[in-house]
Amino acid sequence: MLTISGLNQYYGGSHILRDVNIEIPKGACTTILGRNGVGKTTLLKCLVGLVPIRAGTLMFDGKSIAALPPYERARLGIGYVPQGREIFPRLTVEENLLMGLASLSGKSAGKGVPSRIYEMFPVLKDMLHRRGGDLSGGQQQQLAIGRALAAGPKLLILDEPTEGIQPSIIKDIGRVISSLAKGGEMAILLVEQYYDFARELADQYVVMSRGEVVKAGPGSEMETENVKAMLAI
Repeated sequence: MLTISGLNQYYGGSHILRDVNIEIPKGACTTILGRNGVGKTTLLKCLVGLVPIRAGTLMFDGKSIAALPPYERARLGIGYVPQGREIFPRLTVEENLLMGLASLSGKSAGKGVPSRIYEMFPVLKDMLHRRGGDLSGGQQQQLAIGRALAAGPKLLILDEPTEGIQPSIIKDIGRVISSLAKGGEMAILLVEQYYDFARELADQYVVMSRGEVVKAGPGSEMETENVKAMLAI
């Protein structure tokens, strides 16, 4: 679904991403791990168009997207759940979800929020008319994921979805991600620091250090390859 080849990015004179190469297949969850400051969030921002790349190629579903603005990438089918959720606190839950339809054509957007979003996250239906800012952190994370899923993306990108979330909601989010990957139609790219959560969901993993991919492989090999120890170095 997404091929990242030779991606490089700089902030001023600092070389942040160094020749990053990653294949993100459909019907699987690809997990990127690494300590703070290794370039994970910068990579995601490059993928969605919030940060321009200095060199390299981005091929999404057979199309080059490196020169496209963020709204065009969203229109092609890239959904993004940023770190910190970034919901609209003064809008209701329903209004936040409707914002997720903004990339669709008028007729498609006019159909309203798909019922599957409420099936995945029942709490959102219960709180439909509550303001987003009145929800708990875990509920806001479910809202952010629901907003990204509302338009039916081909690729769902999640940046630290477990950060500051209570364990019961982490399990709910994990079940949704697993179900989406197993559905076979969506590619999922997950940046995560919570190792156990990442290991449970990863069909394939990527470890980054100092802006580079230093190890990658099937998720089933994360234990035998001692990935957890690498993250503690």
